[in-house]
Amino acid sequence: MKHQSQPTVTDFGRTPEGHTAQLFTLRNANGLEARITNYGGIITHLMVSDRNGTPADVVLGFDTLEPYFKNTPYLGALIGRVGNRISGGAFTLDGETYELVKNNDPHGVPCHIHGGTKGFNQKLWEADLGVDDGLPILRLRYLSPDGEEGYPGNLECFVTYTLTDDALSIDYLATGDKRTPVSLTNHSYFNLRGEGNGNILGHFATIHAKHFHPVRPGMTPTGETRPVADTPFDFSAGKPIGRDIEKSDEQILLAGGFDLNYVLAASGSDGPILAAMVRDPESGRKMETWTTEPGIQFYTGNSLDGTLTGKCGRPYKKWDGFCLETQRFPDSLNRPEFPSIILEPGKTYQTTTIYRFGVE
Repeated sequence: MKHQSQPTVTDFGRTPEGHTAQLFTLRNANGLEARITNYGGIITHLMVSDRNGTPADVVLGFDTLEPYFKNTPYLGALIGRVGNRISGGAFTLDGETYELVKNNDPHGVPCHIHGGTKGFNQKLWEADLGVDDGLPILRLRYLSPDGEEGYPGNLECFVTYTLTDDALSIDYLATGDKRTPVSLTNHSYFNLRGEGNGNILGHFATIHAKHFHPVRPGMTPTGETRPVADTPFDFSAGKPIGRDIEKSDEQILLAGGFDLNYVLAASGSDGPILAAMVRDPESGRKMETWTTEPGIQFYTGNSLDGTLTGKCGRPYKKWDGFCLETQRFPDSLNRPEFPSIILEPGKTYQTTTIYRFGVE
């Protein structure tokens, strides 16, 4: 292992509540650098070298804090208490119905998405920066109080970012005092050519999944688990993202591109498994996504419409970034055929996701 640089911290601006947010920089001798703010746990920058050793920022985002307050599509953010959509903005637990805010209405069908009006992506997390076993780390903590955004129970959450020689690892841990749903993830948008440097249609993607969950007009799962074989959603052998993104398929037409949960082909119960790999032939950069989670949402930035101007000074347009959101299955709270996402009191929610980088 090469020598790791000491992590650093700077002020990043003030939140709408008047508190100071900070920006933490983790870097190593290989040119890999991550900048993360404790406002929403957002990964604002991720510098990765190409095959010639030239670094570029491969995540979409902003250089200052204020743009993250606006209606941005969760660029780089931590998502919780429950990632993805909850149909009808409600669920029933132990005979009690919990009404959540309906903060999304795809195709005119209201639902709850990504933790609500002010989810974990808009919270100021406590932060502890340091070095562990020679690796730069950032530990974040947030206590979500009982009733926040309609969810039951106090939930204490810890998220740890660790920078290794070739990867950014994210470890999630949570405990609660009531039965409550939990599914945390990260919503970074990647472009391996560099953010703002065109679209990702030429990226070559492989997703290690044999099945996916089709959705209905409200973009929540129908409950069916469908094989990817002989569909535009089959990335099992690898293909360019743009090859089938405009196929006349109901699922593509609903989303305006790819936006589906893939059921991973292997279990991560014994540690992270390789869920997906994306490479950019132009720069030579490649990214592997490893996870202990059973699902991964592949999203191609279909809602980016040019109204947001990123760090590059150019607008972010449709298909300018892709997301690989590791997760429990969407709308599991209303789909008894899916595994439960309820965390029991005294139990620990614990998952790991690793974004590993290289060149070819």
